[in-house]
Amino acid sequence: MVYRRSPLMEERLANNRDRILLATRKLVAEGGFREAQIAAVAALAGMSTGMIYRYFPSKAELFVEVLGDAVGAEIEILREIAEGPGSAGERLHAALTCFVRRALRGPNLAYAFITEPVDPEVDTARIRYRKKFGDVFKAILIDGIEKGEFPDQDVDASAACIVGAFTEALVGPIGPTTRNTHDQQRLAESIRSFCLRAVGGASS
Repeated sequence: MVYRRSPLMEERLANNRDRILLATRKLVAEGGFREAQIAAVAALAGMSTGMIYRYFPSKAELFVEVLGDAVGAEIEILREIAEGPGSAGERLHAALTCFVRRALRGPNLAYAFITEPVDPEVDTARIRYRKKFGDVFKAILIDGIEKGEFPDQDVDASAACIVGAFTEALVGPIGPTTRNTHDQQRLAESIRSFCLRAVGGASS
């Protein structure tokens, strides 16, 4: 007879996994990946370190999943803007503004997800997730080109350049040693203007 978990057991397992992910994300938001050591995660989640490893065989696997969940949530927010009302330029402007403001409001989390030194597996995941961000901007560019707002261009390259531009521009402002030394409003406007000019749209 094949063993099957009861619905209650499945629920408990899912709850444990969620508690681990939520605890990890909270620690990362407070101090980056460096603060999310397994012992700290276990203490915050109210379980043993052995239980953590039961669900995530390595810290890198845990970080990759936390990264994926957070990126997925950000992409949903951007996709809603990308598919919303307004011209392509307005939607591109709004999406960039949204991302930059959210990154500046949660600098530890943003720094961890953009550039904090990590295991190779996590860095590989970051590169993969940047492509997903690029896909959101690519959709806006395609729509803008079709409607004559933007000139014809390689949308894959342009979308990748947009993501590269705003992530690189945020490294200093969200970095642990240079944080709070930038004019956030001016920074957001500079990133928006640069990206819009780069794809041939109005920057104002």
